[in-house]
Amino acid sequence: MGNKTPMSVNFALPSGREITIETGKLATQADGSVVVKCGNTMLFCSVVSSTSVREGQSFFPLSVDYQEKFAAAGRIPGNFFRRETRLNDYEVLISRIVDRAIRPLFPKGYMFDTQVIINLISLDPEVMPDALAGLAASAALMVSDIPFAGPISECRVARIDGEYVINPDRSALADADLDLIVAADADNIMMVEGEGKEVDEKSILGALKAGHEAIKVMCKAQLELREMVGDKAKTREVEIVEQDEEILSYVESKVKEGITKVARGALNKQQRKEAFSQVKADFKEAVLAEKGEEWQTENKEQLSSAYDKVQKKTIRNLMLNDKVRLDGRAFDEVRPIWTEVDYLPSAHGSAIFNRGETQALTSLTLGTKTDQQMIDVAHENSYANFILHYNFPAFSVGETKPMRGPGRREVGHANLAARSIRQVLPEEMTHTIRIVSDILESNGSSSMATVCAGSLALMDGGVQITRPVAGIAMGMVAEGGKIAILSDILGDEDALGDMDFKLTGTDKGITACQMDIKIDGLPYEQLEQALEQARVGRLHILGEMNKTLSAPREDLKPHAPRIVKLIIEKSFIGAVIGPGGKIIQELQELTGTNINIDEIDGKGHVSIASNDKAAIDDAVARIKKITFTPEVGGVYEGTVKTIMPYGVFVGFEGGRDGLLHVSEMSHSRIESVEDEFEEGDTVKFKIVDVDERTGKLRLSRKAIMPRADGTIPTDEELEEERKAGKSRDRGERRGGGRDRGERRGGGRDRGSRRDRNDRD
Repeated sequence: MGNKTPMSVNFALPSGREITIETGKLATQADGSVVVKCGNTMLFCSVVSSTSVREGQSFFPLSVDYQEKFAAAGRIPGNFFRRETRLNDYEVLISRIVDRAIRPLFPKGYMFDTQVIINLISLDPEVMPDALAGLAASAALMVSDIPFAGPISECRVARIDGEYVINPDRSALADADLDLIVAADADNIMMVEGEGKEVDEKSILGALKAGHEAIKVMCKAQLELREMVGDKAKTREVEIVEQDEEILSYVESKVKEGITKVARGALNKQQRKEAFSQVKADFKEAVLAEKGEEWQTENKEQLSSAYDKVQKKTIRNLMLNDKVRLDGRAFDEVRPIWTEVDYLPSAHGSAIFNRGETQALTSLTLGTKTDQQMIDVAHENSYANFILHYNFPAFSVGETKPMRGPGRREVGHANLAARSIRQVLPEEMTHTIRIVSDILESNGSSSMATVCAGSLALMDGGVQITRPVAGIAMGMVAEGGKIAILSDILGDEDALGDMDFKLTGTDKGITACQMDIKIDGLPYEQLEQALEQARVGRLHILGEMNKTLSAPREDLKPHAPRIVKLIIEKSFIGAVIGPGGKIIQELQELTGTNINIDEIDGKGHVSIASNDKAAIDDAVARIKKITFTPEVGGVYEGTVKTIMPYGVFVGFEGGRDGLLHVSEMSHSRIESVEDEFEEGDTVKFKIVDVDERTGKLRLSRKAIMPRADGTIPTDEELEEERKAGKSRDRGERRGGGRDRGERRGGGRDRGSRRDRNDRD
């Protein structure tokens, strides 16, 4: 039964923000449960592990599920069902990060079904929950009786304005040039994942050290909470089948020589697989002949386990003692590479990247705003204009498997490749970009092949990325004080090694990384060596890619959609859209284009897309006509609409009109406007003034007409002329008495006008 008052511990982050871990209040029938609080963000985590093993269980059935409750952010899900359904990609990624951190800490041979569930139950907009998920999982395991070699924790490390910040606020993260999530126990780094804006290797090391210091405090708090829980956290006794040393010795005597011969053979993947299968088949025949079928059946699982251990140990020893890799390469050697672009004629860009026995075929599709991907997560509903999908069919490794949706591995690899490439995309994204990487052949590091092929496809499609991006997967074997750092690891080397460290970047710096370490005690000096070896390998791969294509093509493919952006005044947005969208729909139908309008920073941002340049030009012209705003100093052409004694009214673009005064028609005096213009005449002019109160426009033709000497007057000269003209007018109007008398009607003057009228 839950207690109203839980047991809890508190600690502070370097920023001063406090984190609380509490247990004993919620879900007390689970083997372990905690609530982690930071600000108004709350994560609830439960852990349960079965007390019996399923018959024939041969692997550790651990499941980690991180899911956000939309109520935590005061939102209702945007899907059809209006409820939380299967995990979205973001939740899958957090689940993977936690899984990778805790999985190595369960006892070897532990085969009990274990489930870790982490729920976001309250959200502080500024406190990001993903950095707390690992802490919640570890704390729940620590207050349970499940065997677990913790505690561990995770934290986010971001470099903002040159300073490393632990678990920064969400808004502050926008200014970071490095963003990592680090997992560690009190002594060792275990997992890293993140991205950077082309940072150097020392920056990565600095972030790891800063994160590790913060994690040590988190681990100490978990130990304090475990002490408070008492007997309930006492580790349960479980029976784990140990390896029979006698059988292990027997197996080693039978297969070590054969395994060594294959491992030294520098064979390709298929040849090596067949050769190892033959060694195993020969071993089974020998056991049957020497021990009999009954003994072989009785010890089947022990024999299989022993064989795997001997194979792993033998190959590792060859690497450490003889510096021999399975395919014969040097430790720092990258497999042969070939690349090709423009392979798919109908795609908007395409590339093949082939490195050894790993091959990625990648396509680029350019779309419009309507093709953006909706991201519906607890803290926001937004749209993404860059999408990367990664597919790993079974045939790529010579196997069969039912075709289902993408698994967690596909989601994780796609995310790593996407964050690698995102750092070099153009700042002004006109299109929605979708990259699809289909892995056609795999023997290690297909996610890194996706990065390379994706970069080439973007350049082939004319997307103006800042620099090409490449990736490399590093491995490590360490034992007995000896260490081997391996560049461009094979699939087999990943399985038997102690580290999988993927790094991507340009020739300028690192854009993303992902690291899993399976052993304790990796010194920073060796990690630094791995980073430097990876840098050299990455530059080599970039050099091979550059032989095919080193920079983006100048233009898009002829059949790719072209997008032109216009910025209009906010007041014109309604005019372009029209009532009920009538105007914009008509524009799209008339021009055959796709038009979208967004209001950004008080302006209307109009995107016009089409494969036909003429159609785009037509749409642009029509929109400009609707949104035309005349500017002082602008030169335009219009039509004379009305003629008056003092000037003409000229109509021009956008239904606007203005007065061309007689004084602005020519550098010489014009006696009669009627003699100079007729209605319907075309006239070119410059706008010289706008009445701030009425908005009326004053036009000038002489401002763009050459004088008698061939020169065109400057605005300053014209203004001086206007001032001089006004002075003369005032002087004439204020002239002597006779002038006034003549204007006011001396008899002769009035009579003369009457005589003219009579004659008319």
